Amino acid sequence: MKQLLIILALFTLIGCKEKTTPVNEVAVVEDRFRENYRPQYHFTPPTMWMNDPNGLLHHNGTYHLFYQHYPEDIVWGPMHWGHATSKDLISWEHKPIALYPDELGLIFSGSAVMDIHNTSGLGTKDNPPMVAIFTYHLMEGEKAGRKDFQTQGIAYSLDEGETWKKYSGNPVISNDGNIKDFRDPKVFWDENTEQWVMTLVAGDHAKFYSSPNLKNWTLMSEFGKNIGAHGGVWECPDLFPLQVEGRDETKWVLIISINPGAPNGGSGTQYFVGDFDGTTFTTNQKEIKWLDYGTDNYAGVTFNGLPDTERTFIGWMSNWNYARDTPTEAWRSAMTLSRKLTLHKNKTNGFYLKNYPVTSLDEYAYATVVHDTMKNGMSLSSKNYNEQRLNFKIPGKLDDFKLNFTNINKESVKFGYNSNTKSYYLDRRKSGVVSFEPSFGDKVHTVPAIIDSPTDVAYSIVMDASSIEVFIDGGSTVFTDQIFPTTPFTALTFTSENATIANLKVSKIKRIWK
Repeated sequence: MKQLLIILALFTLIGCKEKTTPVNEVAVVEDRFRENYRPQYHFTPPTMWMNDPNGLLHHNGTYHLFYQHYPEDIVWGPMHWGHATSKDLISWEHKPIALYPDELGLIFSGSAVMDIHNTSGLGTKDNPPMVAIFTYHLMEGEKAGRKDFQTQGIAYSLDEGETWKKYSGNPVISNDGNIKDFRDPKVFWDENTEQWVMTLVAGDHAKFYSSPNLKNWTLMSEFGKNIGAHGGVWECPDLFPLQVEGRDETKWVLIISINPGAPNGGSGTQYFVGDFDGTTFTTNQKEIKWLDYGTDNYAGVTFNGLPDTERTFIGWMSNWNYARDTPTEAWRSAMTLSRKLTLHKNKTNGFYLKNYPVTSLDEYAYATVVHDTMKNGMSLSSKNYNEQRLNFKIPGKLDDFKLNFTNINKESVKFGYNSNTKSYYLDRRKSGVVSFEPSFGDKVHTVPAIIDSPTDVAYSIVMDASSIEVFIDGGSTVFTDQIFPTTPFTALTFTSENATIANLKVSKIKRIWK
């Protein structure tokens, strides 16, 4: 209790003015990372509210994760940029808050780049700046009913992201007042045209801007008014090239988050595969493609600073339907595992993305137990499946099966395949605490199977304290869902009349909090 009071007192001192949180204040909370439902190997804030990942950047061997953060409550409030760093995309070190609101507004989502050539003039050739590009959200303007309350600003750091200074000429892109939702800039350096390219979302479509120096921006083109899902506002775009696996072909991928309008309700992330000529993005894609079919992977983007052959993604593991209501007390929200994105093509589905946990997660596995075969009705037991990973195959032709995780309170989460509908499903309706919001436990989440071959399909199930991530066929089909069991799942039962499980590997995962 004494420690809790100290922490609360420290965070009471955090206001919305420019300042730096001493590192020792962050260190105080490190020993508290055993709260109920706290993930043990997914990123979470030390305390209080978190949503979108921002400014994902790799530089000098360090991965930087910035994120939407309100340091004074566990519900959404005046947005700051929190900050953490990692060497392997699994273990994270909490850093002082990077960006605070100012007279131009709250600090909404955006991106970060290393201005290696010092095109902005904000650093030097020998010490180029790290530049954050973000959306200002002026609450006074929104409350007054104006439409020009979102603009774009930049800030820079000359010490590897430890301290930040806002650019005196902000905003660098103003709002003409015709667009209410005008936000989430994702910026990259285009080697072909030797200029900065920004993707920005504007209500129901994306806008593409160019700049020679990160300060002066020119609108180049627009995309999406009549294509893709439009059940809600477009958010958090990301544009990048990817080589098609096994082919001498490179395509451009545009990620767009949307809220609401996802296939299983609330928030979700769609993507488009096409071409970008330095000015305009085009696609022949007709159908809507989704990165994840669970309800808890939103606002995800990829890291700048990695080679084009490597695309690593992190999403916010929540959903705006119930993000403010989940049953945590000292903190709220986690990030998904870091995932490698790869682009594939087959005759049935055309181009499609796979997303799968980064290989560094393998280094955290220990005490692995291998089960050669699981047949119909067989059960296994464990002290805690909620901090484990299961890898297995189902040999032969894909057929009906069900995996059922249960605990002593008769709570359960089920995953399986239905051959009649040729679809996978994940059922969390009786997974524990589900009544905090009607849509959380109202239906089974389903998705049509997307696989290259309907035989010998591989599966990976990753469970943490309050989440389950299911990766099918190397990530061609993915479910990410939060779960809140009142006690850990301790039993696993396999049901199938025709299918069997082969080579099931059950591994414990080391916790990342010291």
